Amino acid sequence: MTVTMAKAINTGLRRAMDQDGSVLLMGQDIGALGGVFRITDGLWKDFGDSRVVDTPLGESGIVGAAIGLAMRGYRPVCEIQFDGFVFPAFDQITTQLAKMRYRTAGRVALPVTIRIPYGGGIGAVEHHSESPEAYFAHTPGLRVVTFASSQDAYDVTRSAIASDDPVIVLEPKRRYWDKSPLETGDAVLPLPLASIAHAGSDVTLVCYGPTVRTCLSVAQVAADEGRSVEVVDLRSLSPWDEDTVLDSVRRTGRCIVVHEASVSGGLGAEIAARVSERAFYMLEAPVLRVGGFHTPYPVSRIEDEYLPDLDRILDAIDRSFAV
Repeated sequence: MTVTMAKAINTGLRRAMDQDGSVLLMGQDIGALGGVFRITDGLWKDFGDSRVVDTPLGESGIVGAAIGLAMRGYRPVCEIQFDGFVFPAFDQITTQLAKMRYRTAGRVALPVTIRIPYGGGIGAVEHHSESPEAYFAHTPGLRVVTFASSQDAYDVTRSAIASDDPVIVLEPKRRYWDKSPLETGDAVLPLPLASIAHAGSDVTLVCYGPTVRTCLSVAQVAADEGRSVEVVDLRSLSPWDEDTVLDSVRRTGRCIVVHEASVSGGLGAEIAARVSERAFYMLEAPVLRVGGFHTPYPVSRIEDEYLPDLDRILDAIDRSFAV
């Protein structure tokens, strides 16, 4: 069947709750309303307010309560309404959630999933469009994942909930209503490695989340110009799948990393450094990055100028071949 990414997440949550009574959802307005993006629509009606919990407006309290519940045997799934609202819970996430298993030498697991809609493209006001992935990827003890299709949304949601490690699930909000095929099943897959979203031989585009669709469009346009573009969808941002990326770069000789977040200090810098260290002699050109500018997400009128688009990525490909 073909469903929206939002429906795939909802289906994954429902399946996890059906299979495991310790799974519960927590967040602002996720009950009768179904959340601001309606991701939890219908779950409160079917599972009740003891498993779909409408919380006060306090992200630190949501995550703090989830930590305590996880220590008592539950598998809480927290919804943060918007990416910019996660920062009040940053202390709980980075100093408690990420460290507890290490601090107890593995004796205490914290199976907490934190769902965060992230990225731009919806014309939102300040604090409603952010790309905070680098903060969490830089924090040891957290797994950080994202997705770009309905199938991956379903699989990653269920895998994150089943993990005994805390998982940050970054959901590309401007792709919630994109439709793609979904096959549901009872099997819970491991948290994902990178995948080859489009095979090519001339240049590797490394991307994730909302930029995957953009890069696939780039690959189609570039093919008309005689260039074969390989698109690598990372899916897991921490840990990230170095082997798949490096195998691709060694075949193509060129690498461009694309993400919405600011290029300065972004995840692309880490990927570029690793590729340069481990595949230097296979590179035909320097690793390039295409991302947001070193400014906050702008107002909606000029948001399209901020987000990586077809033209900016194609320009980077041209620069890579100009060396």
